[in-house]
Amino acid sequence: MEHFRSIGLIGRLGSGRVVDTLRRLKRFLLERGHTVILEDAVADLLPGHQLQVCSRQNMGDLCDLVIVVGGDGSLLGAARALCQSNVPVLGVNRGGLGFLTDIAPDELEQGVGDVLEGKYMAESRFLLDAIVCRNNEELGSISALNEVVLHPGKSARMIEFELFVDGQFVYSLKSDGMIVATPTGSTAYSLSAGGPIMHPKLDAMVLVPMYPHTLSSRPMVVEGNSEIRITISRNNEIYPQVSCDGQEHIACAPGDIVIIRKKAQKLRLIHPLNHNFYAICRSKLGWSSRLTK
Repeated sequence: MEHFRSIGLIGRLGSGRVVDTLRRLKRFLLERGHTVILEDAVADLLPGHQLQVCSRQNMGDLCDLVIVVGGDGSLLGAARALCQSNVPVLGVNRGGLGFLTDIAPDELEQGVGDVLEGKYMAESRFLLDAIVCRNNEELGSISALNEVVLHPGKSARMIEFELFVDGQFVYSLKSDGMIVATPTGSTAYSLSAGGPIMHPKLDAMVLVPMYPHTLSSRPMVVEGNSEIRITISRNNEIYPQVSCDGQEHIACAPGDIVIIRKKAQKLRLIHPLNHNFYAICRSKLGWSSRLTK
C-alpha cells in the first residue's frame, strides 16, 4: 500500500458544513504530520491557513492523495481534472446520495486515519471523452466520469439522430436524446432514465435513449472499448447540447457528429476496507434488507 504524505483538499463551495469538515480535516492531517495543500478555491474559505495553495489542475502533480469533501458532483468535477495525473482520490460525503464519497462526516478521523495507515482498497474507474465534429473539423471535446448526454437543451422538442457503434449502424431515432453512461454512471442519470445498474468493475457502456418516440427502443449495453457515434440529423430545427456529468457542455447544430469513446486515463478511487457496492445500493436506493430468520 502507498503511504500518503502530501494531501490535497478539495471542497464544495457554498456550504457551511463543508467548511466545517475541511477545518476538521486540515487540523487532523496537520496533527499527524502530513503536508496539506489546498485547492485555491478552498483556500479562500479558510483564512489564515498558512498552507500551500495550488489550482485543481496542478494538485495531482504535488499530492500523493487528494481528498474531496462534498457530494458526488464534487468528486465528478475533481475526477475529470485529476485523472490526468493518476493521483488517488478519496471522498468525504457532504452531499446527497454519496455513491462515490464513502466516508461519513461523523467517521471522518477514523475513516481517513485508516486510509493513511494503509487500510484501504483502490480501484480504477474509466471515463469517457466526447468529441463534437462539424464539417469534418473538431468543434470541442469534454470528459465524463458518469455519463455523456445528448439532449435538447432548453427546447422541449425531440432530437432526430442516427446511432453507430464501432462504425456499424444501429438505428435512427427521434427522442429527447441519448445517455451514454459508464458503470460508475449507471446508478446516476442513466438509472433514472430506465437503464440497468452495472457493477463498477465491468468494462462496458450503457446506451439509454431518453423518451424515444417508439415502443421498441430499449437500453443497450456495449463493450467498454466501443466507439459510439451519434449523427444529429440535418432535419432538426433545434440546436441540441452535449453535456458531461451535467457540468460541462458543448452546443451542437444539425449535422454535427458526436463521437464518444473511453478516455485513456483512469480515475484511481480509494475506498475504506469495508466498502461494499451492494450494501451501498441497499442504503442509497432503498433496497430491502435480508428476511428475518
